[in-house]
Amino acid sequence: MNIYLVGGAVRDKLLHLSIKDKDWVIVGSNAEFLLSKGYKQVGKEFPVFIHPKTREEYALARTERKSGMGYHGFKFNYSSKITLEEDLIRRDLTINAIAQDQYGNYIDPCNGKKDLKLRILRHISSSFKEDPLRVLRVARFAATFSYLGFTIARETMLFMSDIVKSRELSYLKNERIWKETEKALMTPHPHVYFQVLRDCRALSILFPEIDKLYSIGFSVHMNNYMVNINNFFFMALAKVSKVSKQIDIRFSCLCQFLSISFSSLCNKKKYEFYNDFSASLIKRLCKRLHVPSDIQDLAILISGFGNFLYSIFFQTTQSIVIFFDRIDAWRKPERIDKLVILIDFYADYLGLVKSISSPGAYLKSMFFIAKSVSIKSIVQSGFTGIGIKSELMRLRIISINKWRLFF
Repeated sequence: MNIYLVGGAVRDKLLHLSIKDKDWVIVGSNAEFLLSKGYKQVGKEFPVFIHPKTREEYALARTERKSGMGYHGFKFNYSSKITLEEDLIRRDLTINAIAQDQYGNYIDPCNGKKDLKLRILRHISSSFKEDPLRVLRVARFAATFSYLGFTIARETMLFMSDIVKSRELSYLKNERIWKETEKALMTPHPHVYFQVLRDCRALSILFPEIDKLYSIGFSVHMNNYMVNINNFFFMALAKVSKVSKQIDIRFSCLCQFLSISFSSLCNKKKYEFYNDFSASLIKRLCKRLHVPSDIQDLAILISGFGNFLYSIFFQTTQSIVIFFDRIDAWRKPERIDKLVILIDFYADYLGLVKSISSPGAYLKSMFFIAKSVSIKSIVQSGFTGIGIKSELMRLRIISINKWRLFF
């Protein structure tokens, strides 16, 4: 039995990047032997084994053969006679098909080290086209390594386009689409992920809401210039990624500009309290992709209340306090902090506000004032039941109004 370090760990080591996870491949063994040594098996389609001490993942060397449609349409062979080279050449990209043995020697049958130096994302063989998930994976790798100068090989992009034309992407489960998208959103340049999908015509299948903006050819007014939505959308995602590494912020920024664009097209009221159209658009997107609730909640809030928040200087104090109630800010004050990031980013990006205070800072100040109103003193004054809530609302409005007089 021989064990080799493979995949991302070897690639990142050669790129002099920090290694997050280590994956290992085992040649010349079987599941029964690993289980007898205390390894724990996870997964059914292609069993992975967890090391009893290090908790790292170990997989038996395998080959695969296309037997159906989609990501799951494969049959696997885990024979102990499978060689390391056979296991490596069934992988997606040359830079992910490098192994390292216990002595530090590299096994590189696909010339991955050469492509690392050339900064190229290149497929290994024509079998690349058999797995539709690889379209998303390559787009994600492009987003991950674009800051190092990596580009996608022309022939690989052509293969990706062929996969899209074959309609195999329609067989991907939405959970898998979100998983790759989630990883892409955490890369240095998440906008590259969507741009690559656009370039190979996959965007219309995976994210029809975004692709529709291209077909419309819509433009927006930004800093006294008209900017095409194609550039506007990806520029915003690129810039917010420099502001925050939090995935809910990045995803919400994407949704915020998406909902703003469609809302503008439909001539929705600019200063309305809550935009049902925008919120519903993002709710459908999140539901389809199975976006986790802790991520989608913020995206829906900024989409629904966006226009209200961007015009916060002109809103009534009563509406602002009602807004705090609607988003449950008293119990979840972190929502205010995240909304502040998003609305200030939007205002700054479009040059909407020329003021001594940003809309985010203005909102946060009012929340701090409203939250400082003592419920205990209201109860001590003899208020009970619904009367407490009414008095609390009245005092919060009074406190904020006093502050706004001198702002």
